[in-house]
Parts: sequence; C-alpha cells; structure tokens
Amino acid sequence: MVEERVTETRTPEGNTHTHTEVYHDSPRKSGGAGWAIFAVLLLAVLVGGFFLMQGSGAEVAKDNAIAEAAGDVGNAAQSVGDAANDAADNLGN
Repeated sequence: MVEERVTETRTPEGNTHTHTEVYHDSPRKSGGAGWAIFAVLLLAVLVGGFFLMQGSGAEVAKDNAIAEAAGDVGNAAQSVGDAANDAADNLGN
C-alpha cells in the first residue's frame, strides 16, 4: 500500500512551500533470530540423540557379555558333568 503525505508551509512573507512524502509499505523482514533458534534446537536434538544411541549401544554390549558368560558357565558345567560320568564309569570297571 502506498501512502502520500503532503505538507504545506507558509513563510512570514506569504510564500507557500509544498513538500510531498510517499511511503511504501514493504513486507516485514525477520532479523534471522528465528532461524538461529531453530539451528540451535536442531543441534541440541542431534547431540542428545547421539548420546542416547551411545548409551543404548553400551547396554547391548553389556547384555551380550552377560549372555556369553552364561554360555561359558553352561559349557563348564557340561564339562564337569562329563568328567563325573567318566569317573563313575572308571570306578565301575
């Protein structure tokens, strides 16, 4: 939208001077603060996701180590059982 303002000035001698100003409404422009806040929030989400994924990776590694140790205990128990059977067979002969 365009607005025109006309100002008339009279001097003491009776002379008239006219001054015309034209104002144009321009679209409002942002200073970029919104984009900066968006970038900071996005970075925070990415860093938080990275640390969350690292934490769950450690949890999986811990679970795998416990499962492997349980398997080793099971194998050791099987070996003890086999040795006991061999000893019992040797005593019976």
